[in-house]
Amino acid sequence: MRIAIGSDHGGYEYKQEILNYLNVGGYDVKDFGTYSKESCDYPVIAKSVAKSVAAGESDRGILICGTGIGMSIAANKIKGIRAALCSDTFSARATREHNNSNVLCLGQRAIGDKLALDIVDVWLKTEFSGEARHQRRIDMIEE
Repeated sequence: MRIAIGSDHGGYEYKQEILNYLNVGGYDVKDFGTYSKESCDYPVIAKSVAKSVAAGESDRGILICGTGIGMSIAANKIKGIRAALCSDTFSARATREHNNSNVLCLGQRAIGDKLALDIVDVWLKTEFSGEARHQRRIDMIEE
């Protein structure tokens, strides 16, 4: 599975930890930045990751900022993206099973680093249920 990942300065540290997790797990990863803790504009990074997923260059994307809110708003502006801000494993599982989310957003200032890795793990390993009612709703979103 090819994963696009990106963060702003507020999510840089978690991005580094998640990159290590993904590399150890054998995922094919493309890092869209940022590459330091220097202040940067999150919409640029969110759009780059989202466009990679929407174009099929990446299977899924992960975005991290201070709260995860800005990244999720920016990513969801790209057609075909279903970005979900998750702060627990239940939501991570549900958004994959029910919404077939293709971008995960996390807030470094909102959750602990161990929980962030647990959320990533659950989100990556959970498949879309494919149930008709869920697909119907996704289709409605895409209209």
